[in-house]
Amino acid sequence: MKAALVLAAALAAACLSTPVSAQKSYGPGVSDTEIKIGNTMPYSGPASPLGITGRVIAAYFDEVNEKGGVNGRKLNLMSLDDAFSPPKTMEAARRLVEGDGVAFIFATMGTAPSSAIAKYLNSNKVPQLFLISSASKWNDPANMPWSMALPWAPNYTSEAAIDVAYARAKNPNARFAVLYQNDDAGKEYLRGVKEALGADADKAIAMASSFEVADPTVDSQVLTLASTKADVFMIYSVTPRACAQAIRKAHEVGWQPTRFLASGCANKATVMVPAGLDAGKGVLSLGSLKPFVEAPKDDPAMTAYIEFMKKRLPNADINNVAGLYGYTVAEALVVLLKQCKDNLTRENIMAQASNLKSVPLSLLMPGITLNTTPQDFRPIKDGYMLQFDGNDWVVASELLRGT
Repeated sequence: MKAALVLAAALAAACLSTPVSAQKSYGPGVSDTEIKIGNTMPYSGPASPLGITGRVIAAYFDEVNEKGGVNGRKLNLMSLDDAFSPPKTMEAARRLVEGDGVAFIFATMGTAPSSAIAKYLNSNKVPQLFLISSASKWNDPANMPWSMALPWAPNYTSEAAIDVAYARAKNPNARFAVLYQNDDAGKEYLRGVKEALGADADKAIAMASSFEVADPTVDSQVLTLASTKADVFMIYSVTPRACAQAIRKAHEVGWQPTRFLASGCANKATVMVPAGLDAGKGVLSLGSLKPFVEAPKDDPAMTAYIEFMKKRLPNADINNVAGLYGYTVAEALVVLLKQCKDNLTRENIMAQASNLKSVPLSLLMPGITLNTTPQDFRPIKDGYMLQFDGNDWVVASELLRGT
């Protein structure tokens, strides 16, 4: 612990020292002409619809490279398929770090895959930047000073608390049914629900039921939860299939609670369309990214994203908001690397990541910017409640502050 705290202080000092001089300073994977970036994505397996995130990141970097790169260096993305399997993520990370010599690992998809490689990367002092998970465990600079997430929304505990508060404002006596993925992320979301309910948790939670990522269906769990006739149905999963099945099955059996969907599943293409647009009407979800709309009005940033997708990935489903997230996280990395200037050691890359100050990104919603300190690795803490209106996700609240 003491050594980790010393390292965190050193990283902070590196960032807050005198401006970077003309002298260049490089770590592994960096030269005058390129920055090697490692990534894993579920291009196959149960979470494969999320693979578009990796393809959009690659396309974004291609566009940046065509314009001269970042401070004159091309971004060389090496992205491997891990099928959302932690052992495969570990194998891929070793290959990228030890074989390909990347500067850092970037945007690994999911809590379980990212957790599988965190100890390895921290032990070897390799930055694990903007991994894709809302688990609160990533805000631990004392013990994991080389790992930082950039989630879709506030962490799972905050998301659950905001969902519960929103539901209870409508119905103070609401009873809750929770469907959750049986992994660290799902268990954290459930814990967040219980903590938000406080002393009322045992009485207010009608039932909680888990499922495995590899399960072909969650129908039996939903039927059991529906039998409770709970007023609120909370659905946590990272796999679009489970989210879609849960919404559809509840609709089929005539259960009509207030429904909250995990932020990572607020996706028209991969969740709401398979569930049935009518079945999904009224579903709520917390988000920090702008809801995707095919015909934006007075929103140059969304228009630019749509034009980018049509040009770079014409065969991709533009309604898949996992692509919108890929665009955003790639934009965030470019901002960070520009901030590093010519000091591209691993230590300074991580120091700059832990000193982001009110960084705007084009597709974040109003009032939301990236902010970190050496003591707080959470870039995003706030969000808006979104609601599916039967065709699109629309903003349904003022800015909601996370803790």
